[in-house]
Amino acid sequence: MSNRLIGRLPKVGIRPVIDGRERGVRESLEVQTMNMAKAAATLIEENLRFPSGEKVECVIADTTIGGVADAAKCADQFKREGVEVSLTVTPCWCYGTEVMDADPSIPKAVWGFNGTERPGAVYLAAALAGYTQKGLPAFGIYGRDVQDAGDTSIPADVKEKILRFVKAALAAAQMKGKSYLSIGYTSMGIAGSMVNPDFFQDYLGMRTEFVDSVEVKRRIDQDIYDKDEFAKALAWVKENCSEGEDRNATESQSDRERKDWEWDTVVKMTLICRDLMIGNPKLAELGFGEEAKGHNAITGGFQGQRQWTDYYPNADFTEAILNSSFDWNGIREAFVFATENDSLNAVPMLFGHLLTNTAQIFSDVRTFWSPESVKRVTGKELSGLAKDGIIHLINSGSTTLDATAQQKDVDGNPVMKAFWDITDEDAAACLENTVWSPADLGYFRGGGYSSQFKTAGEMPVTMSRVNWVKGLGPVLQIAEGWTVELPDDVHEVLDERTNPTWPTTWFVPRLTGEGAFQDVYSVMANWGANHGAISFGHIGADLITLASILRIPVCMHNVAENAIFRPSAWASFGMDKEAADYKACQTYGPMFA
Repeated sequence: MSNRLIGRLPKVGIRPVIDGRERGVRESLEVQTMNMAKAAATLIEENLRFPSGEKVECVIADTTIGGVADAAKCADQFKREGVEVSLTVTPCWCYGTEVMDADPSIPKAVWGFNGTERPGAVYLAAALAGYTQKGLPAFGIYGRDVQDAGDTSIPADVKEKILRFVKAALAAAQMKGKSYLSIGYTSMGIAGSMVNPDFFQDYLGMRTEFVDSVEVKRRIDQDIYDKDEFAKALAWVKENCSEGEDRNATESQSDRERKDWEWDTVVKMTLICRDLMIGNPKLAELGFGEEAKGHNAITGGFQGQRQWTDYYPNADFTEAILNSSFDWNGIREAFVFATENDSLNAVPMLFGHLLTNTAQIFSDVRTFWSPESVKRVTGKELSGLAKDGIIHLINSGSTTLDATAQQKDVDGNPVMKAFWDITDEDAAACLENTVWSPADLGYFRGGGYSSQFKTAGEMPVTMSRVNWVKGLGPVLQIAEGWTVELPDDVHEVLDERTNPTWPTTWFVPRLTGEGAFQDVYSVMANWGANHGAISFGHIGADLITLASILRIPVCMHNVAENAIFRPSAWASFGMDKEAADYKACQTYGPMFA
């Protein structure tokens, strides 16, 4: 478990602020205030980890903060120790702007203790007013129920908000300074693959790195990869990756020699794309010092279609394996790698990965099947969660193998786990339930292999997507729902009508009866692009919090209103939460612009 990217992992700074009046007042509050900070740090460190497996580390200010001098000392300490998220805690009245965290580049929240003995909630209100007046959005955390002064427990509602804020703020901090790696550029006129450097820089604090696809071929032709690892990988593929049925016309099918060459090529492509993202010290030993460094890419994408795939094997295998939580080197953190270089789908995949630590599903949002349509073509009626219709999520094979839903929790339910919880049996089950079909040569003239599976069982998932709107900027769509498993005879009929050699996930969004979530058709009709990023779990509320930190308005979601957690300043932009979100994001602007 180690961070594979350049740069230290962000820390969470806990700021215990206090009434600065000495000779009795401050002294009486020191222990209680510092205990609040310690309790918050324990909560965070016991519950949160980074996608690379390391535990989140908190830094508590050396002293309580009673005035501007203490605040300055804390800021200096946090800067030295790599703090990039700020949580202020207090059980009492303090001097609002004198003790505040004034760094505009750090996401911040304030937890004001709900007690009657000392007015921590009064300070919270005063501090939030100050932050709003100064244009420094901050999240306010205030428990619903009054606590006694000596109560050191953290109420459940406060825990939820602290963890939601910290999780989202750490996600934002992890992206800062990292790269999006574009291998190739625009795929088949897809707008999302017209990578916008200004978006990545202004909203995410990220670089964009551009590498022509010919670099992959150069490294293949000039043997710029680890040959020992290639031999290991190819042996693993032969043992674990079953070749599926070739559905091409008999006269068009490639011979065995060509198919074996394609296997060799897609494995090399996988090594090379990974090395381009994060580097590989082995290449330096081989004399390729520049290539060994990589691009410090936290996410990336491969153009593929059509210039590459008209000539060389597609990257379906490469993308699927990189996006999975295991390969020939064993179980490891999944990468975030978009097919067709759709950077605007890679971003919500990255959001989901940073928030959940799990692998992400990349899919076409392909077809809405109404109950009537299913009945017409199969003679069967949909039931259970699928009774109101289903959305077919399917693409040409880049979906993570974790999406087979063969990983199980302690109760036997299908899940997608953080890699440190995945067992060898879990990984083997994912591979056993996947076959690799020769590519459809009508689509992919250069061949290749697409993963073929169907997502099993029912899993809670969240589909999201970033779209760019001219004159407005980025917006985020969110749809929480579930995967569903159709009877084999229904699945086969529906699947055959698209491409049965590609991986399928049947998705049902949670309906609200209103707007874009009036029915399943409305979700499909309101989706803003041809792709969606699907994450395990219902994480819509976490995505909304993260979006507010990044100043990306949410244009569509089905998250319960009482779960929405944004900076307190958003309440000053009106009672319509959606309109207020748009206006606040416009007013404050992207954090890194």
